[in-house]
Amino acid sequence: MQPPSPRRPARPGTGSAPSPAGTGPSRRTLLRTAAGGLPLAGLGLAAPRAGAAPRITGTKVRDLTGPAQTGRFAAPWTDLGIPARCPDGSMLLVCGDTFDGGGVGGPDWRSPVGLRSSNAAPEALLVDGAVGGSRAVGLVPEGHTGGTTALPSDVFTVGTTMYMHLMRGVIHRTHHTDFWRSDDNGATWHYLCQWPGDLHGGQFQQKTYAVADDGWCYVLSTAFNRETTSGLLLHRVPQHALGDPAAYQPWGYAGGRWAWGNPPTSVTRARRWGEICFRAMGGGYLLSWLNMSPLDIRAQIFALPTSNLFTAPEQTMIVPTVPGRETGNAVASPYGGFVVPGSAFDDLHLTVSQWYGDQDYRVMQYRVNGLTG
Repeated sequence: MQPPSPRRPARPGTGSAPSPAGTGPSRRTLLRTAAGGLPLAGLGLAAPRAGAAPRITGTKVRDLTGPAQTGRFAAPWTDLGIPARCPDGSMLLVCGDTFDGGGVGGPDWRSPVGLRSSNAAPEALLVDGAVGGSRAVGLVPEGHTGGTTALPSDVFTVGTTMYMHLMRGVIHRTHHTDFWRSDDNGATWHYLCQWPGDLHGGQFQQKTYAVADDGWCYVLSTAFNRETTSGLLLHRVPQHALGDPAAYQPWGYAGGRWAWGNPPTSVTRARRWGEICFRAMGGGYLLSWLNMSPLDIRAQIFALPTSNLFTAPEQTMIVPTVPGRETGNAVASPYGGFVVPGSAFDDLHLTVSQWYGDQDYRVMQYRVNGLTG
């Protein structure tokens, strides 16, 4: 990675620290009012014709959750659906705030829950099971006392072990985050460690992990508050030490150079981030995120975890629209945007969430074509 341009100087430490999280609009208000890498051949992507702008297209594959899809698991209303391939070959969708009854805010509030597709092929996802059987159970203890919840920011698998990162507290007022492991395909989860919510100026709250083939996991993180401007921090951690906070090494700019072990510095410009997803795939890396202004879901494709994200092109995969006008890759009130394992850069599947009404709250699957590296 090259140092940022003089117009966006990096400074040692945490970069542009967000303002302290405080009381702000509810999650419902926020959602309702928000209407250089490897050569292309090296990533298996085709270069666009000279003079032609690449055209990204997308189509809705299916609803993954809803009364018809997941009501039989007492989970008709849920979101996020972070997909992780389990060691047994099934796909686990880890969801956030989940309700039974007539809509959002109904009875039996749980978070997180696990819904399962016995077929893990991206083109064949279908929820046909749940952790807990006929009632999707909360995966970890969470009493929601005082409005707290436990929201997943990432779920992934290393060997025969699955890992889950949770953000704890009242939404957008993260008290701490914690980390869990499962050795039985997501059926039971065991606590590993936690981090304080104000670590690195709050920019270590929302984490996403890319499992590389070099023995490391690379971790991107932001603040979890859609009204807060946050940097994007990069750490790495040995795959055998994921549950040891002391093993996380920051990447930062100090003394005129970028290096591991420097105080963490934002690896791209600060902005208001929604959900983020970082994956190693196809010989390179992909970062997807909910971009808050304008409200869309974007991606960057790059060669290395330390590639220059200040200059890597941003590509819009999901665009906003209004209810009743959804077509192609246009979605009303989109968020999420988690990569489905088994995707390719030129055939990318995402889980995309939606919420604009008490009964308009779901996880959907979208297929995106036309990304370039």
